[in-house]
Amino acid sequence: MHFIVHGAGAIGCYVGGRLAAGGRQVTLVGRHGVISDVRRLGLQISDLDGFQAHLVPSALGLCSSLAQVRVTGDCVVLLCVKGRATESAALELAACCPPGTLVVSLQNGVDNAARIAAIAPRMKVIAGMVACNVVQPTPWHTHRATSGGITLARHPVTREMALLMDACGLPTELADDMRPVQWGKLLLNLNNPVNALSDLPLRAQLLDRDYRRVLADLQEEALAVMRQAGIRPAQIAAVPPHLLPRLLRLPTWLFRLVAQRMLRIDPLARSSMWDDVQQGRITEINDLCGAVVRLARQQGMEAPRNAAMCKLIMAHHKGVRISGPALRSAAMQ
Repeated sequence: MHFIVHGAGAIGCYVGGRLAAGGRQVTLVGRHGVISDVRRLGLQISDLDGFQAHLVPSALGLCSSLAQVRVTGDCVVLLCVKGRATESAALELAACCPPGTLVVSLQNGVDNAARIAAIAPRMKVIAGMVACNVVQPTPWHTHRATSGGITLARHPVTREMALLMDACGLPTELADDMRPVQWGKLLLNLNNPVNALSDLPLRAQLLDRDYRRVLADLQEEALAVMRQAGIRPAQIAAVPPHLLPRLLRLPTWLFRLVAQRMLRIDPLARSSMWDDVQQGRITEINDLCGAVVRLARQQGMEAPRNAAMCKLIMAHHKGVRISGPALRSAAMQ
């Protein structure tokens, strides 16, 4: 099985790197700058549990475009691009891959697989979910900064994939229905904009009660919308989804005690949305808070807190920090 990782960012390089370190054939497809650095320096992989490996450039296929890859019947495309690039990536898949190619979406959000299938209907598209936070200290170094594994939609091919991924240090589960899994992950991803606006490392931000209250408000609103839509989000964190807002609102001294697993984070880890803000890139806010707003409208409801967060992120700039009380006030308007 040849894995083609389309989107050699933090997640793509980590997943692809672990697979290659485990002896699997891997081709990374990414931005020219990233591919150039890996071609010169190789790929460093590490994680919170002490794993470290360095892959020499010849251990990986390295391409800056999917058109440069020979896609055959034994290939599986792991799509790791940000949600903003889903449509363009799907067009590349349609142009470069033979009919029936398996495409696994390892992206944030809840509707990427459907968007890919609509643009590239000849592909076999499967939804997936990556539960851990991965950071990229340099373009050639990727680091898993929290615990968490991968979930894939159950399929004859993904059964084999799960075994291969497990053997390569990527704990992988299969789900009969990915919708609850994706919405469960989205609940956690609602912290991405809070982290970006705080301009703090994830752990420091989660130890600030005001920022936790903002996240709790966003999650509470999203949970109400999901209930109306008949969606029961899967448990991705250490506690059931409906208890997350209550946990986040606890005094910090008590939160430290009962949320030790949640706080097991690399001290320098930040959300991918913070990184997008720093790089001046379009963020995934429309795939996260925006998804809650769209679902609310479908149910004849409103989601004003998530809508406010969309506006705040879209107007935000690098180097600006919004304090916890100020962010809570702005998100409540």
